[in-house]
Amino acid sequence: MARSRDYEQLLTQAKDIVINSIGETMDLYGVNRSVGNLYGTMVFEQKSMTLDEMRYELQMSKPSMSAGVKKLQEFDGVKQQFTRGSRKQHFVAEKDFFTFFGNFFSQKWNREIKLNLLAIQRAEKLLDPIIHSESASEEVIEEAKEMSKQLDHSKVYYAWLSTLSEALNTGEIFEHFPIPNTRNE
Repeated sequence: MARSRDYEQLLTQAKDIVINSIGETMDLYGVNRSVGNLYGTMVFEQKSMTLDEMRYELQMSKPSMSAGVKKLQEFDGVKQQFTRGSRKQHFVAEKDFFTFFGNFFSQKWNREIKLNLLAIQRAEKLLDPIIHSESASEEVIEEAKEMSKQLDHSKVYYAWLSTLSEALNTGEIFEHFPIPNTRNE
């Protein structure tokens, strides 16, 4: 018969497998793997954690830990929580992956939209004089027109992406792609 300590080891192994997977996944989306490991660790905590507790758990430096928490706070993956009687900051992870997903991707997409629409505007200002030039070669004018058409197509994509991002923010997306009911009934 297995002892209690054996079950605790199995529990720790199970957590480590999932935490590792979350770290790998975050790395795929451009977030440092250690930040993903931090998020995964906090997801399984039953209470809030201080930076010192996180540091001890993950064996990371305090500056790295602090930077990781700030990164997770950027998309509401981690929130500061008031803890009566403690002078230290306590943090708790957003455990609802649907909420986390929405916050994470909508912020990434909004940054992409802003960055690329600004670039498109700047490029269009340069293309417009070429398209309306009487002295540019026909070949250069045609290439500028083709590029302008591609930029117009890109604007359609960014408008669509903006709508998708807004649907994530408002929760409207879940009307079209409902969250499965996972409650035991």
